[in-house]
Amino acid sequence: MPSLLLPPLSLYIHIPWCVRKCPYCDFNSHKVPGELPEQEYIKALLLDLDTELKKVQGRELVSIFFGGGTPSLFSAKAFDSLLQGIKQRLCFADDIEITLEANPGTFEQEKFSAYRALGINRLSLGVQSFAPKQLAALGRIHSNIEAIHAALNARKAGFNNFNLDLMHGLPEQSISGALDDLKQAIALSPTHISWYQLTLEPNTEFWSKPPKLPEDEPLWEIQQAGQKLLAKQGYQQYEVSAYARNNHQAKHNLNYWQFGDYLGIGAGAHGKWTEAGGKIYRNWKTRLPKDYMNPDKPFTAGERLLGIEELPFEFMLGALRLNQGVPASLFTKRCALDSKVLDKPRKKAQQLGLLQTHAERLAATAKGRLFLNDLLQLFMD
Repeated sequence: MPSLLLPPLSLYIHIPWCVRKCPYCDFNSHKVPGELPEQEYIKALLLDLDTELKKVQGRELVSIFFGGGTPSLFSAKAFDSLLQGIKQRLCFADDIEITLEANPGTFEQEKFSAYRALGINRLSLGVQSFAPKQLAALGRIHSNIEAIHAALNARKAGFNNFNLDLMHGLPEQSISGALDDLKQAIALSPTHISWYQLTLEPNTEFWSKPPKLPEDEPLWEIQQAGQKLLAKQGYQQYEVSAYARNNHQAKHNLNYWQFGDYLGIGAGAHGKWTEAGGKIYRNWKTRLPKDYMNPDKPFTAGERLLGIEELPFEFMLGALRLNQGVPASLFTKRCALDSKVLDKPRKKAQQLGLLQTHAERLAATAKGRLFLNDLLQLFMD
C-alpha cells in the first residue's frame, strides 16, 4: 500500500437555528425557540470538539466554516467565546480562512464589524435573489434593499473577501429576471459568487407542494447566458456552482472537494477524517439541538469506516466537481491506494467522452460536467 500523507484539516461548526424555515431548505435547521441558548450551545460545541481532538494528529486548521441554519443570529460575544475556546485546543494556519454564513437582514448587518474584529475574515451572504417576487416565493425574510446594503456593509466592516449566495430557476422566474439577479450581484463586487439552480429536495415544503419552475429549455439558456456574463466580468468558474475573482476560491470548500479532512461539530454536523494507518472514516452528530445539548446523550449519532471499494467514488465525488479536476497523484495521496484501481473506470469514461485523457490529471470534460452523475456512476461499479 502506498504511503499516506495526512490531508489538510478544516473545522465545520453547525448553528442549527433560523428565524423561519425556508420551503426549499433540507439542511438541519430549526425555528428559534424564543431566546437563543448561546452559552449552553457553545459549551456543548467545545465539549464536542474535545471528543474530536484525537483526530487532529498534530495538524493545524486551514479553515473554519460556521454554517447553518443562520449563524449570524448568534452574538459577536458568543463567537468570541467559541473562537477563544477553539484556539485553546487547536493551532490555526497563518492564512486560515474563517467563514460565517449570514442573512442579509438589518439585525445581522449590525454585527458585521464586531465579527470582523474577532478574526472572522470571510462572509457568505444568503441573498438567493434580488427580486421581491422571488424572495417572497422562497420564503426569505429580507428585502432586496437589505440584500444590497448587506454587501455594502460587509465591505465597510472590513470584509474584503465575501461571497454572495444566489439561486436561479426560481418559481416563475424569467431568463431576464435570472440575469438581472446576477447583474445586481456583480455590481456589488463580491470576491466570490455561488450561483446554482434551485432543486426540489425531499422532506421540504417545496417537495410536498412543488412550485411552478422554469422548463428545461429556459433553464439551459439561463445557465449558458449566466456563465458567459460571469466570465466576462472576471468571475472564473472553478466548480459546478462556484465562481471567484482574483484567486478567491473558497479554501474550506476546496478542502472538501479535494478529499481533505474536516471535523464536524454541532447539531447534525458531519465529519471525515483519516487515520495515520490510512483508514478513512465519516461520522455525523445528533440532529436535534435539545438532544445535542443534553449532557446525558452522546454527540455522535453514527460513525463508519469507508471500505476500500468505496474510495474511488468518494474521492471522485468532489474532485470531478472542479472544472480543472485534480492531479491524478492526489488519489494516492488521499486514499493510500495505487492509482491503477482507477484504470478501468477512467478508460470507460474517456471512451464516452466524459473524462479528459490527460494521464496526470483527473478532470471531467465539458460533456462530463453536464452528465456528472453518469460520470460518477462509473466509479461506483
